[in-house]
Amino acid sequence: MLKNVQEWVLLLGIFGITALIGNWAGYDILPLKAIPGMITLVVICLAGFILKELIPINFPSIAYISIIGVIVSMPWIPGSEKVVQWTSEVQLLALATPILAYAGIAIGRSWTDFVKLGWKTIIVATLVMLGTFLGSAVIAEIILRFQGII
Repeated sequence: MLKNVQEWVLLLGIFGITALIGNWAGYDILPLKAIPGMITLVVICLAGFILKELIPINFPSIAYISIIGVIVSMPWIPGSEKVVQWTSEVQLLALATPILAYAGIAIGRSWTDFVKLGWKTIIVATLVMLGTFLGSAVIAEIILRFQGII
């Protein structure tokens, strides 16, 4: 398990640094201002991964991470104000970008596995991505027109 923890710390560290840079580039939030929030998020993720290994129930690590995140941000938990303050300096898209890049690299490295899924999967994936893009564009168009921006 120690090897897993070391790998998780390394990956979460790389992810955190990348997200801090994205947060700075995209939202003009200086890394020094966002570091406490990023460290908090990394520690919550690490705790979720460790719980997944320690508890013998087949429960996904993302569920543990979500539960821990909700608990530490509840108003009656001591220090929750700081957790919320720190993590509010880290923007969601700054976090999503490195995750999506990693997912793209992971898929790119296993094209043979992806091809084994068959041509129907490629069509479904393409339609899902197209639908997501078009749906987002329609929602953005409606909201921007409603607000009078366009």
